[in-house]
Amino acid sequence: MASLNKVILIGRFGKDPEVTTFDNGTRKVSATLATSERYRDHDNNWVEQTDWHNIVVWGNLANDIADHRRNYMKGDLMYIEGKLRTRQYTDQQGIVRYITEVNVDKMMQLAPAKPPQQSSYNQGYSGAPSQPRYEAPAQPDPADPFASSPLPADDLPF
Repeated sequence: MASLNKVILIGRFGKDPEVTTFDNGTRKVSATLATSERYRDHDNNWVEQTDWHNIVVWGNLANDIADHRRNYMKGDLMYIEGKLRTRQYTDQQGIVRYITEVNVDKMMQLAPAKPPQQSSYNQGYSGAPSQPRYEAPAQPDPADPFASSPLPADDLPF
């Protein structure tokens, strides 16, 4: 039987990604990603559970992240795909330790933690449109045949 090792996470960076460059020029990017889940306990109170995931990126994706490090910051909402890997090492006291990491294959920023900073390519960006995109009319338009007879909820086209 075939098996599959695939992880998909959407969460926020817990710290700025750290770049390590090895003697042979290979780069490794490490970060932590927090995912949260909300549920109601037996007393009907909301409880939020946060899990922390160790993220490791290698290869061309690591090079891209390292070269554009300013674009990836603590708090950014990220979409991550990869594989779970568990490795072991011996610490300074001689104790064998295990660590589970997500080796990332694909990564995409969904939302930055902070609004973009002023720069040459976005001069004048204020974080909001200069005019509202849509304003509802104060009174229904008498020329609009649908203004006075809204569709029932079960007739919606979706």
